[in-house]
Amino acid sequence: MLAVIEKVYHGYVAEFERPFNHPPDEVWAALTENGKLSLWMPNLQAEDLRKGGNMKFAMRDGADESFDLRITDYEPHSVLEFEWGKELVRFEVSAQEYGSRLLLKVFIGALTDHVPVDLAGWHICLDRLSALLDGRFTEFSMDEWEKRHEQYSAAVKRLKSQ
Repeated sequence: MLAVIEKVYHGYVAEFERPFNHPPDEVWAALTENGKLSLWMPNLQAEDLRKGGNMKFAMRDGADESFDLRITDYEPHSVLEFEWGKELVRFEVSAQEYGSRLLLKVFIGALTDHVPVDLAGWHICLDRLSALLDGRFTEFSMDEWEKRHEQYSAAVKRLKSQ
C-alpha cells in the first residue's frame, strides 16, 4: 500500500501504515536493534536511544560519510522520532488484535523533486522490514524502487497542482 500524502499546516505528511502479525516487541526490536535494523535499513544505526539522543545515517556505497540524526521524541516500545535532514521521521508501534501496527510518518516541509526519491526508499525499506519479520531476508530491489518512484512522483505532482 502506498503512503498517504496530505497537506498539513506546516507542510506535508506522508503516512505509511503496516499491519504485522507479530507482537509489538518484535517490531520495536527491528526498529531499534542494530543487528536487525541493518537487515532492512542498512544505512541507519541506533546510537543513543532516548529523547535528545541520536540515530546515525552512514553511507554504505564506499563513501566514508555519516550524519547524526537527533531523536526528538522517544517512548520505549512505542515511539521513535528523529530528524532526517530538514524532515522529521516518526515511527509509532501499537498493539492490535492481530499483532501490531506500525505507522511511519514522514513530515515534509516542501514538495521537492527529492521527495518521491525518499518516499520510494521508505516504501521499499518497509517491505523489507515486513519480510524480515516474516523470517525472510530480501535485497533492496531497484526495479521495485523505480516502480514506486514513478507512483510517488505522480502523487507529488498531483499535490503540487492542487
